[in-house]
Amino acid sequence: MRTTSRVAILACLSVGWCFAQDQDFSKVQIKVSKVAGNVYMLEGAGGNIGASVGEDGIVIVDDQYAPLADKIQEALKGITDKPVRFIINTHYHADHTGGNEFFQKQAPIIAHDNVRKRLEEGGQAGNGGAMHFEAKPQPKGALPIITFDHDVTVHLNGEDIRALHFPAGHTDGDSVIYFPKSNVVHMGDDFVTYGFPFIDVDSGGSIDGMISGVEGAIAQLPPDVKIIPGHGPVSNLDDVRAYIKMLKETRAAVQDALDRKLTLAQMKEKKILDPWKKYSGDFISEDVFLETLYNSLTGQKNGKFIKHN
Repeated sequence: MRTTSRVAILACLSVGWCFAQDQDFSKVQIKVSKVAGNVYMLEGAGGNIGASVGEDGIVIVDDQYAPLADKIQEALKGITDKPVRFIINTHYHADHTGGNEFFQKQAPIIAHDNVRKRLEEGGQAGNGGAMHFEAKPQPKGALPIITFDHDVTVHLNGEDIRALHFPAGHTDGDSVIYFPKSNVVHMGDDFVTYGFPFIDVDSGGSIDGMISGVEGAIAQLPPDVKIIPGHGPVSNLDDVRAYIKMLKETRAAVQDALDRKLTLAQMKEKKILDPWKKYSGDFISEDVFLETLYNSLTGQKNGKFIKHN
């Protein structure tokens, strides 16, 4: 595929497996903005960080790349002098967990069982096809020391902070983090605003699981909830509904082509995702997303862990 090498390089930077030699983190600035209630969002490089800040301390959701940990720490100190009490990982990718080892010296990390397994063992991440990357095993200090199978609640800062596992979406270890008192939810990479999403089929992700998980999440949320996406600006439920609509329509287009016995090459030649080309980007192009949907719907996955139903 002509665009594979360019996309792979960009994906490597975005998802985080070769970041150390390709990004100049000295130039990255951490932007802090208040979302609602006592929840803030920190933007730098990699996935968005959510932070519950109150009298009991700080709960952070994801921690970006390791070289940014000091800058993230300073940004938090600019909000409060209270300590970090817990870190929650939405999934295992390095642009969301790179700071784990740094922050776990201060407080325990909480994540789904499969996040710990994938961080510990490493392996391959990718879309089940040409787009794939190596995820290296992480040191003991970077591994979550509190894990859960379905959900867990952290009672801090007057919040009942709920981490809810949605199986087989972006990966097989995804969690959505809901702050009910502040009326904010961190969706991890099951909802992003950069266009077609990266579905890590090699790590147990799937288009069906992503749709089911996002729909399940918004069904439990109030209509005016503020949404922190895995990547991109603070959003609302209308943004998420438009995203789900795109996911469902593109899945249906590929399923229809499969029912008509078209090969992946024929689907690409016919440009069956062209009606949604506005979602095509440098990271996940139209052809890469088509390949992702094809691999997901045909069961061409090579993740190590059995997905939970």
